[in-house]
Amino acid sequence: MATIVEPTAAEVADRSWRVFPAGSNGEYGVPHDLAVVIDRGRGCRIRDLAGREYLDFTMGWGSVLLGHAHERVMDAVVRQIVHGSNFAHVTTRSLELAERLVALSPACDQVRFCASGTEATLQCVRLARGARRRGGILKFEGAYHGQHDLGTTSLFGKEMRPWPHPEPLGAGIPDAESGLVFVAPFNDAETASDLIARHADELAAVIVEPLHRCLPPVPGFLDAVRAACSKHGVILIFDEVVTGFRLAVAGAQERYGVVPDLVAYGKALGGGHPLGAYGGRGDIMEIVREERLGGGEYVWTASTLGGNPVSCAAALAVLDEIEVPGFHRRLDHLGVCLRHGMEEAIADAGIEATVIGDGPLAQVVFRRGPVTSSREIWQSAPGLGRRLMLGLFARGVFLNPMGTKLYLSAAHDEQVIADFLGRFRSALADLVA
Repeated sequence: MATIVEPTAAEVADRSWRVFPAGSNGEYGVPHDLAVVIDRGRGCRIRDLAGREYLDFTMGWGSVLLGHAHERVMDAVVRQIVHGSNFAHVTTRSLELAERLVALSPACDQVRFCASGTEATLQCVRLARGARRRGGILKFEGAYHGQHDLGTTSLFGKEMRPWPHPEPLGAGIPDAESGLVFVAPFNDAETASDLIARHADELAAVIVEPLHRCLPPVPGFLDAVRAACSKHGVILIFDEVVTGFRLAVAGAQERYGVVPDLVAYGKALGGGHPLGAYGGRGDIMEIVREERLGGGEYVWTASTLGGNPVSCAAALAVLDEIEVPGFHRRLDHLGVCLRHGMEEAIADAGIEATVIGDGPLAQVVFRRGPVTSSREIWQSAPGLGRRLMLGLFARGVFLNPMGTKLYLSAAHDEQVIADFLGRFRSALADLVA
């Protein structure tokens, strides 16, 4: 019987770097000597093509909330796929999922599906512009709303421009698009409300991540933004691509008690399968009706793979799991354990840093807390964050080395967190050595 010889890590890296720029499909700026190609995963552990195992603290950028290869999700997908994988139309599964979303989301009278969170936020922005006949959008500095031009504007601040002037992320974004973007500081209710009032005649919408990357909203901030939008006739969009289904069954709307006019979903909804959704007030959603085509009060939206029955079957299985009593209470407990354990390790190492996050999310910021804005993160020591992440990566923790958020899933437990914290302490020791 032939012996199966696994390729070496260097051989795998060489193959990946030959066909992918920097050996990555995006954002994973890992040096060649740490490059991996994932072969399989189960729960919160993954295995690469060279046979190495990792603790996963990225979880498909948060899309695999239940864990890799979750049995309920796999069963739902297998049962559906034998009946067809895509019809580009309403199906039994997408109808059932739409009814579930309308029932659980306070913002949604109606919904439509797409294939990703990027599409969902893009469509919300387009709907708002069509409904208000204005082009201006106010976003919060440091927010990521997907790969479209607006979503990446002012994502990373190098120039620290005065409000409300946007900063393009790089090349490829036309000046005309940047000119439609107004930027405000997150967690600064006074500045945000003032900008909304001063530019109300230009603004179609305000878009906000209720949990801003990993920064929780300070008390009253989201309420103030909601009030300013309502007062000045500006549509409020919640980007719940990360927070949806993760912070509560009804997401950030439930956790923080503020309801937007439009909402975008993605990531965890599909259980690791490609799916996004957007919805909102009935009077706004009405403008996508196709019989309006050719008139001024019409916005075109469609998606080839949006709401495909396989992804919708997976999503229904996800909703069945997260609606079990105690699901989010356990996720919150794990998040607290992770953040507190990281804070203790940082204190023991004598490093000036703080840990931010909410629910099952955490991020290290190398400055003394509290941290409430993106500029405070940028003005810390981002180089230390990358060194820490690469140190963890080298110790068998799979994560995004850019130093952004860590994701927990339902497959993590206290023992996994304890294992991670041991590796975290070791990586911190390298920073002060």
